[in-house]
Amino acid sequence: MDETTEATTEMPPVPPSPPTSMRRRPVIAAIVGTVIIAAISSGITAILVSGSDKEGAGPKATSAKSAPEAPSEDPTEASEETGETYNDSPTSTDFALSMKTTKKQCFGSAGCNITVEPNVSYVSATSLDPEKTLSITYEIHGDESGPVIQTMELSDRDRLTYTPVSLSTADRSTKVTAEITDVTVSS
Repeated sequence: MDETTEATTEMPPVPPSPPTSMRRRPVIAAIVGTVIIAAISSGITAILVSGSDKEGAGPKATSAKSAPEAPSEDPTEASEETGETYNDSPTSTDFALSMKTTKKQCFGSAGCNITVEPNVSYVSATSLDPEKTLSITYEIHGDESGPVIQTMELSDRDRLTYTPVSLSTADRSTKVTAEITDVTVSS
């Protein structure tokens, strides 16, 4: 009794496709998203950098230790060509000033030691003369010993030089404010 059993299996007409990796889709989407964000960021950065030389642009803050910037084209030639007029005697109302807290250490109910830096913007419609340097004196309120008076210099319309200020507040809820008290123009 020799029984032979033959098994027959049919071959599929088309080989099965390999399973698609579900991990590749999020990785590809992340790469595409990163490229898009990088492109948008560089476009915005280019607009901001090119817009900083235009009329009405706010000053860029630099610390007192910053290196000098490279000289740009002669601003007197540009003003003669365009007939641009400058604000030769700016006042405190031509600027907006706030204080940025860069360091803060609080001691329970005893108050805080903080370091602040000025954040100044030029808000007048008439642009500043790039040939002039401005000394801007301001008074900081919030220190437990009383107001602190500082002076910063603004040159080339957008180069700000200042010294950060350390304060001690009476308690942690004290708001640090500042007001411009004097603006002096020099060549």
